[in-house]
Amino acid sequence: MNAYEEYMKQVAQPMRDELTGAGFTELTTPEEVDAFVSEMEGTALVVVNSVCGCAAGLARPSAKESLNHTKRPDHIVTVFAGQDREATNRMREYLEGYEPSSPSMAVMKKGQVVHFIPREEIEDHEVEEIVANLTNAYDQFC
Repeated sequence: MNAYEEYMKQVAQPMRDELTGAGFTELTTPEEVDAFVSEMEGTALVVVNSVCGCAAGLARPSAKESLNHTKRPDHIVTVFAGQDREATNRMREYLEGYEPSSPSMAVMKKGQVVHFIPREEIEDHEVEEIVANLTNAYDQFC
């Protein structure tokens, strides 16, 4: 690992911890992504995490807050764009039909995307709007 990669790993660690501390499972390899999707029972919230400002100020807090809802996904997982590239690229293969977007969030049911929130629906939106977007999907699919 070169000095830049090591620096970015250290910079990103608190951003990883914000989600893993809330109970998200980090998928860091393509094999972990494949195993998760192929073995998935029920529903999942997948957060494509990133270092961008809208991830910090909007996406991660919204994802965490949405979990206080009465209905919620059976699984919560995350991949980190720009950090765990291979895992993120593999997850994006399962998010087929949606442009790669960081940050983004998907609700999956039995391995299929049933609701997707791209960066455009995160950036310049209020946390409450994003939480409502997620919880409406939970009510519908979970």
